[in-house]
Amino acid sequence: MNLFYYLRIMKKDNNEEIFPIVDEEGNIIGSATRGECHSGTKKLHPVVHLHLFDSEGRIYLQQRPLWKDIQPGKWDTAVGGHVDYGESVGDALRREVREELGITDFEPQFLLCYPFESEREKELVYVFKAVYDGEVLPSEELDGGRFWSIDEVLHSIGASILTPNFEQEFLKLKEIIKEL
Repeated sequence: MNLFYYLRIMKKDNNEEIFPIVDEEGNIIGSATRGECHSGTKKLHPVVHLHLFDSEGRIYLQQRPLWKDIQPGKWDTAVGGHVDYGESVGDALRREVREELGITDFEPQFLLCYPFESEREKELVYVFKAVYDGEVLPSEELDGGRFWSIDEVLHSIGASILTPNFEQEFLKLKEIIKEL
């Protein structure tokens, strides 16, 4: 059995997870499963993103595992995750950062909120940044990660290395990133 096939059958997203369905202002108007949200229904559901920088101005990117249902194997925002039904955006951010990178002592700064739409889904993205120089311990949910220079990221845009969502978000935040 090849490794890709093994990973796809052994690990996969829980399609029965319950997400809140929200309006454009983030007000909860219902709920749906992950499977429903990612099946092309375009049910707007909230997610959190954390752009993690070190004090040298480099940005940490995670590599998505091959078993993920969306953008497998591509490099993405340091932390990205869904807000669970009944969970606040702040609690979801702290949970995702702890689960994905093993970090608990960070100070997130809210940057913006915007709707993102792909062929399969529509998300209301809450974007944060933090500067962190401690140890980063990527979980088994990821295929690792590393700090990238801003130039390295800019040269990778459009080369099918990074997720389209990250590329679009990074370009939106370019001015904020320059200020670090």
